[in-house]
Parts: sequence; structure tokens; C-alpha cells
Amino acid sequence: MSRKTRITFGLGALFTWLSFQPGGDPYAGSRKQMVDEQIRARGIDHAPTLEAMERVPRHRFVPADQQRFAYADRPLPIGYGQTISQPYIVAYMTQIIDPKPHYKVLEIGTGSGYQAAILAEIVDKVYTIEIVPELGRSASRLLNELYDNVSVKIADGYHGWEEAGPFDAIVVTAAAGTIPPPLIEQLKEGGKMIIPVGSPYLTQQLMLVEKRSRRYTTRSLMPVRFVPFRRSE
Repeated sequence: MSRKTRITFGLGALFTWLSFQPGGDPYAGSRKQMVDEQIRARGIDHAPTLEAMERVPRHRFVPADQQRFAYADRPLPIGYGQTISQPYIVAYMTQIIDPKPHYKVLEIGTGSGYQAAILAEIVDKVYTIEIVPELGRSASRLLNELYDNVSVKIADGYHGWEEAGPFDAIVVTAAAGTIPPPLIEQLKEGGKMIIPVGSPYLTQQLMLVEKRSRRYTTRSLMPVRFVPFRRSE
């Protein structure tokens, strides 16, 4: 199992352990309602995604003053001009890459770590990159507390994570003006990438990129609004 099962002392560790116990999480009902009404009802039927969304304590991935809204049908601010995506969008992007248990997945834009946590419930290994140091450090602490199959790096995600690639799938959670060539290069043959493409702060297109025979194809899936793809330059 990818999720850590060891129990350590301290209030945070105790709460984490209780969050994963049946009947031990006060948010379990809200999480199930989120999955049933916001995700399954909108056509998401990938069983591993649904199971992951029902297990991961989303309220732990938002600031304290936003926890009462954690399972609402909308994105939430997490500080530094960034957001945690609407639950349906997280589920949709996860389903579309069709993650398998043996997969190695790269995420660009760790944010609070929620998308990485969903992926960690399903795949063998998750690599995730965050350009905002404060968010990267916070997400790394929480993800390392909950999982042993997630690696976090604070860097410019445009360049990907070459030494860890190639990847079975890549999930980009910020809107890029164009698809970064290094990410296409680091995608395995037959791999999929999901990425919002378009102008910052305007409606963008969520694109599916598939790599076959050393070439790639793109397909527009839906209009979306994501925060801009930040660069270090």
C-alpha cells in the first residue's frame, strides 16, 4: 500500500490516522456526498478515481479558514495567488489519464498537494513540482506524512523532472500559453498528458496530449479557468 500505515505520536498524526479509519473522520459524510453528487453524477466512472476521491481528506489540503468549504463544488484559495481545483476537475483530469497501479506520474503545480494525493492513492510513484517555495514546503510535509510514494521538488515545472522520467502520464494544473516541449519529451511512448492551454485569467482549453510513434496529438476537452503557469524567469 502506498499510504503510510505507521502511527506516530502527536495530535496531527492522530488526526491523520483517524481520517483513514471507518467512522473516525467527521468529514467522511461530506466526502461521500461530494463524490456522489459532484463527481459520479457528472459522469466520472473510473473506479480508482472515485475511491481515491472518497478516501483523501481534502479538508487537510486547504487553509484552516477554508476547511468548512473543503467539499464544496468550487475551487478554493490556498494562498500566494494559487487555488485548489474544484473536486470535479481533479477527478476529471485523473480519469482522463487512465492511471494504472504501475504508473509513474509527473504533476506540474503541486499547490496544496491534493491532486498529488489523489494520484498517490492509485499509482506506484508520483513526482510533483511546485514553483512557490512556501507551498512546496507545506505540501511536501503533508504528503510525506500521508504517503511514501510522492516526491516533491521546488522548481520551474516548465523543464519537468528529466532525471525521474520518462513518465506514463503528466498532469499540469496551471494554464500554459503553449505546451512545454520538455514535458512532451519526458512523456513515455503511449503516454498521456492533461494540460490547460490559453491566456492567463481568461477561459482556457483543457487539452489531452497523447504521444505515439515519437509524435504527439492534441485534443481539446473542455473550457476551463486555471491560474497561470508561473516561470522562474
